[in-house]
Amino acid sequence: MAKKTVASLQKGEGRTYSKVIKMVKSPKTGAYIFKEEMVPNEAVKEALK
Repeated sequence: MAKKTVASLQKGEGRTYSKVIKMVKSPKTGAYIFKEEMVPNEAVKEALK
């Protein structure tokens, strides 16, 4: 299934997006969690702030 997703993102407008994964500390437990999101290439630096 992952191959289909990757293949579909490489066609057309898929190349204009990047997957951003951030490690964030949970306020409840104090453990780290990962947040994933798809953002346009122009907004990657802004998403990592």
